[in-house]
Amino acid sequence: MIHSVGGFLPPPMPAHPVPQPEPGPEQPHWNIPSISEDTAREAFALYASSKCCYSSAPAKDGVITNMEAFNTYRVRGLFDCYRLETFAETRSTEWSHEPYHGQPVDAFSQPPPGPWDIPAKTPSFFQDDKQVIKVPYTSSVKSCHVCLGMGRKACKECAGAGNKVCWVCNGSGYRHGNDRCGHCNGRGRDNCNHCHGQGSKQCDTCHGKQQLLVYINLTVKWKNNSDSYVVEQLSGLQVDNLSKVSGKELFRDSQFMVYPILGFPDPAVVSAAQRLVNEHQNKYSQTSRILQQRQTIELIPVTKVTYLWKGKSNIYFVYGNEFKVNADNYPATCCCTVM
Repeated sequence: MIHSVGGFLPPPMPAHPVPQPEPGPEQPHWNIPSISEDTAREAFALYASSKCCYSSAPAKDGVITNMEAFNTYRVRGLFDCYRLETFAETRSTEWSHEPYHGQPVDAFSQPPPGPWDIPAKTPSFFQDDKQVIKVPYTSSVKSCHVCLGMGRKACKECAGAGNKVCWVCNGSGYRHGNDRCGHCNGRGRDNCNHCHGQGSKQCDTCHGKQQLLVYINLTVKWKNNSDSYVVEQLSGLQVDNLSKVSGKELFRDSQFMVYPILGFPDPAVVSAAQRLVNEHQNKYSQTSRILQQRQTIELIPVTKVTYLWKGKSNIYFVYGNEFKVNADNYPATCCCTVM
């Protein structure tokens, strides 16, 4: 039964033992992609041609002397759900009402179900959604608390009088000496336009029905809670650039509760996975019902290219599946004036 109304309701203890997460299959051979010198040169040439003030000479004539890979891992995890994602469901209740016009009344006919016993249609995993459900056996009829069951409320514009001081004669009934005010016919007051002279308006809460159907609404929310971890790499490329590109998914594991990854060659990734999995399970299991978790590892290829042009050494970066280029210190730029 619903013992209290308002706020989030923690999920009940499971009636059956919760299945424990199992380690996913180890992957001893991680396929780490690399780019060729030709690909690095083509990406650099395309980058230079996209800049109106950049000469194409360094990209065409520069001699590549070194290419160093700094592959960067983006670890993500989900609750539905490494990105770590956790797909979880929360429930809350609150009193609600609507104008009464003969709807069924079922309060006290039998005990209402508990908030976690009410069926709701779960969306696809890892998709945010919301559903509002009227709780059965909580509907009753009461007089409208706003108009006190009258169906109408005093007009605020005229304070219930039905008329207001004439704005033309300012209430005197006359204009220019003894000339009777034609706007109010000498009454000094005008009918209120807001209530059409009645002094009251239909109650906005009960729509003039005088009574309300009062019931409990259950709000069910599904949210995909996601955290990411990016392994620091010492290439010199700003991490912010990586948010603009995609990588290659190396690993994916989806279970009711995931087990931290095993066997990955970078210990920083293994440590981050362990931390995020523990944090998600401790954080979300207290206030939500976890429906699914998913962990993925994505590799973003980053190549630092060193090249010679006019006897000086310069660098640029090629990164992401899109072969984006970053060359902050391009050696041949000019100033352009747009006429």
